[in-house]
Amino acid sequence: MSTSQTPHGATAVVIYSGGMDSFTLLHRALNEGYHVHALSFHYGQRHARELDAARQVCQHLSIPHQVVDIRAIHSLIDNSALTNTDQVMPQGDYDADNMAATVVPNRNMILLSLAIANAVNIGAERVDYGAHGGDHVLYPDCRPAFVEAMDQVARIANFSPVKVHAPYLHASKADILQQGLAMGLDYRYTWTCYEGGELACGRCGSCRERLAAFAANGVTDPLPYAPHPYAPHPEVR
Repeated sequence: MSTSQTPHGATAVVIYSGGMDSFTLLHRALNEGYHVHALSFHYGQRHARELDAARQVCQHLSIPHQVVDIRAIHSLIDNSALTNTDQVMPQGDYDADNMAATVVPNRNMILLSLAIANAVNIGAERVDYGAHGGDHVLYPDCRPAFVEAMDQVARIANFSPVKVHAPYLHASKADILQQGLAMGLDYRYTWTCYEGGELACGRCGSCRERLAAFAANGVTDPLPYAPHPYAPHPEVR
């Protein structure tokens, strides 16, 4: 379904983590004219404070929002630095060599399956999620082959076909931010840091990728960062 042919009253379920990519995705769907139902998941991630950012934004926008607690499956997916606080969170640039520990087994298939079920349940035509080109090197469940396969399955798994929509699949994080800035979005209402502390750490790969995206767009990240002995990127304050 093209954006120019969005039917009146169409609904999209947006997988909304509270991070900057899904924040942009959420507003993109709204700008396309969709009625948005935001869906967030608590799967035991150590950066669960991203869910607070998601709640705040959805309340401000007055859009339906569900935070689904699936922590019952935590023991099935706890072999990751994102879900196991006993593991050291990798620091440094976002690449396969140092960020492999952050892979959560089958995460996007699980979340997409639940979102597709929700879409069928409420009569939504599509499910949006924010996979982007920068994730391809590390996360198999953000690659085009996976998205295409999930889209095919979502069209036949139920009596009501659902489209899996990943508009940033071939875009960089800087590209996504550029689109959001063009929409006038304020990224102080997002959370990216994998550590989930009071302030963003500025050291983990997720923070560094975010900071690089802001630098590429020539703007300063409005999110406050924790002070530390060295500056991992010129944009860290």
